[in-house]
Amino acid sequence: MNREIYHPFRSEKAKEQYLNYYDRKAEKWPVPSTNKVVDTCYGETFIRISGSVDAPPLVLLPCVSASSLMWKYSVKALSEHYCVYAIDNIYDVGRSVYSRRMKSSEDFVNWLNELFTALVPDNKINLMGFSYGGWLTAKYAANYPNRLNKIVLIAPAATVLQIRQAFYRRVMLCLIPYRWFVKNLMYWLLKDAVNAHKAYREQVDRYVDEVMLSNQSFRPKATVNPTVLDDEELKSLVMPALFLVGENEKIYSAQSAIDRLKNIAPQIKTEMIPNVGHDLLFLEQKQVLSKIIAFLKST
Repeated sequence: MNREIYHPFRSEKAKEQYLNYYDRKAEKWPVPSTNKVVDTCYGETFIRISGSVDAPPLVLLPCVSASSLMWKYSVKALSEHYCVYAIDNIYDVGRSVYSRRMKSSEDFVNWLNELFTALVPDNKINLMGFSYGGWLTAKYAANYPNRLNKIVLIAPAATVLQIRQAFYRRVMLCLIPYRWFVKNLMYWLLKDAVNAHKAYREQVDRYVDEVMLSNQSFRPKATVNPTVLDDEELKSLVMPALFLVGENEKIYSAQSAIDRLKNIAPQIKTEMIPNVGHDLLFLEQKQVLSKIIAFLKST
């Protein structure tokens, strides 16, 4: 069988199984939306669009091993004020299909720039990313500041500080194809959610199952690890920027990250959310969204 028929999946069966799951999940998107596929030199990018087309644009970039659907609990509030473009990362899970290997952050920046030219040619883009998506947001902003109106970095991977080795050790174990290792990573990373309530723990368990399905469905590929922006890159983020992090963040010290930003790039507004970690969008959704919308709407 020709591999291109089911690229980037492992097989035709894996493609069918994953996309059936994806489409069932998409049915629970809480607001009306339209889908768009933009062809770029890196492949086809899938975008889910919600809100009034006349509203200011807000582009959302997901974390690793998550698609545009990770924003389903946030999009209702955001789409009341913005035309929301939720992206499936070209080089991760979801309905986007890459046509060439992403070798560096420059590839991602070029992909986003090509994508934004097609989506929002008039610029004035509000760009928001969570975790890996937060890192991509910062890297893009450092390269194309004039295309952006405001940016929001939600617990961005690396970006401000090196990621702790404890995280990478758990990630490496996830290469062993057993659910226990993925669960061990997620229960550590999202500890506050797991301990908060049975409903949140069950939500984390469903995400573990989703990651397992993705790992079994997509062909493995080398990833581009997030990096720390140097002092000059952070200083170059001259557009209004908001950095949000949970007090109990696992991938780095939240306080140390805020201290570095205040010292190097005081123009970036920082907010620490108490009693949560990398699960701040789970546990403090209302508070986090309230802060984001207030920031984006402020003059």
